[in-house]
Amino acid sequence: MSFGNLVRRHWAALRALLVFTVLLGVAYPLTVWLVAQLPGLSGKAQGSIIRVGGKPVGSKLIGQSFTDNDGKPLPQYFQSRPSAAGDGYDPTASGGSNLGPESIVDTVARPSLLTQVCTRSKAVGELEGVDGLRPFCTAGGVGAVLSVIGPRDSRGNVVHPTRVVSVNEPCPISRRPFRQTYDGVAVECAKPGEDYSIGQIVPIRGAAPDNPAVPADAVTASGSGLDPDISPAYAEIQVARVARARHISPAAVRDAVRDNLRGRDLGVFGEPRVNVLALNLELDRKYRVAG
Repeated sequence: MSFGNLVRRHWAALRALLVFTVLLGVAYPLTVWLVAQLPGLSGKAQGSIIRVGGKPVGSKLIGQSFTDNDGKPLPQYFQSRPSAAGDGYDPTASGGSNLGPESIVDTVARPSLLTQVCTRSKAVGELEGVDGLRPFCTAGGVGAVLSVIGPRDSRGNVVHPTRVVSVNEPCPISRRPFRQTYDGVAVECAKPGEDYSIGQIVPIRGAAPDNPAVPADAVTASGSGLDPDISPAYAEIQVARVARARHISPAAVRDAVRDNLRGRDLGVFGEPRVNVLALNLELDRKYRVAG
């Protein structure tokens, strides 16, 4: 290849680099930025920040907690969906717990997904004055799961239990497990650090209703851990508590919930939801909390 051809090819490559640098490195980002400044879009482009008195208090797109310094829910505020992002609602650590439906046995490192759901349901039930019991949960708020130990048949099922342990209940001697017997064998409490994987793991449904009073979004974190919305059902069970704390009628609180209720996008996508931050700010604006 002659020197002249080599120069021409490099010059062509350099021109292509300059053209695409201008188009993709300058023109395209500038166009996107200009479009984002259009009325109706600028707020979303800046993160949908909500301001009170000129000061930012949060974003419509990112959930946050409404608790005191000890982590206890503030009674005058609607509570958000649980979060598994960092220490909770951390945008820099967005993500879920990575626990799936088969996570039903607690470990030393962390409780199972089932126990997390049961614990949250019990806590929400106590806070809101509703029945927090749900299927496969003990009354104490952990997963109702047994390890059934004994000889097995060809399918791996225990046919004659010799020992049964409530694996998620390391209860003291003074307390009994959630179930007294299983297939004629007395149920034991788990001992911390002991491995019961030798047994057949059997979840026990219990007598909880098919449709628990505490809705699913009150006990499960979203995939991002940053969900700013709750379901109308979760908002509804919080109405009475918020009304008592603010000394207003439940009807007034429900009006605020309706003001911040959003339906399915385009009437099809997603589910109806209530933005928690916007709802709490409206309540603060309209109704002062009695000291």
